[in-house]
Amino acid sequence: MNKVIFGLALASVFAPLITRAQFANAVIAYDHGTGFSANFTNANAALGAPTSGSGVTPFAPPFSTSQIVSIGAGGSLTLQLSTPLVNNPANPFGVDLLIYGNSFFVITNGTATAGRTSGATFASAATARVEVSADALTWFTLDPARAPALGTLFPTDGIGNPAMPVNPALTNSDFAGLDLSGIRALYNGSAGGVPFDLSWAQDSNGNSVDLMSADYIRIDVLSGRTQIDAVSVVPEPSVLHLCLLGLCLLSFQYNRAWTQTNTRR
Repeated sequence: MNKVIFGLALASVFAPLITRAQFANAVIAYDHGTGFSANFTNANAALGAPTSGSGVTPFAPPFSTSQIVSIGAGGSLTLQLSTPLVNNPANPFGVDLLIYGNSFFVITNGTATAGRTSGATFASAATARVEVSADALTWFTLDPARAPALGTLFPTDGIGNPAMPVNPALTNSDFAGLDLSGIRALYNGSAGGVPFDLSWAQDSNGNSVDLMSADYIRIDVLSGRTQIDAVSVVPEPSVLHLCLLGLCLLSFQYNRAWTQTNTRR
């Protein structure tokens, strides 16, 4: 029992460090623009992890004023990341950044039971531009021709991993007619989110740039409106592995000390 308690204590130390390291930790600027959702103007709602828990599913998105912030046409949201966004082709599917909103799958059979099935994705219609910067002075746009539309795939699943992307090759047709278990099978443990790749960065003339990292993200809404719940940096595998290795080493040291102590008794 003591071993279990100690292991949980170690996890409680390391897990928050990992969690805090992968999301936005400060709002630099916010302009709600026009046509935004009234009352959803708490920009701090975009900080930290996306809304989680079993009550949040691809059928039931975040919806409260403490969970999402709305951006209307001409508006923008600028966030500082607590750990740099790094261009790492080794990340799953090459994805470096996930943006969470409040889109959801439409129920196609008209029921609200566990067997409900999905159709198209519903979200507020918006045309948006995602920009990144290393210093909040010089900004680079993530190629709009390659970037997915905000507020579409993939709706949040509150029990999934917010740092793990869904396969970006999946489309609405892949989810058509699926119930929650079917959707989660395709999510493969992910919490969803709209995926972006730092290698899409372009300068103001539309030329590709070799941007290795960024500390800031800016979402500009050109038309319509969108809602933002959180942004998540997909962590470098080495960082996560080091944290897990440290946890294992500490657990090993404790187990050895515990065994030696009890052997002497």
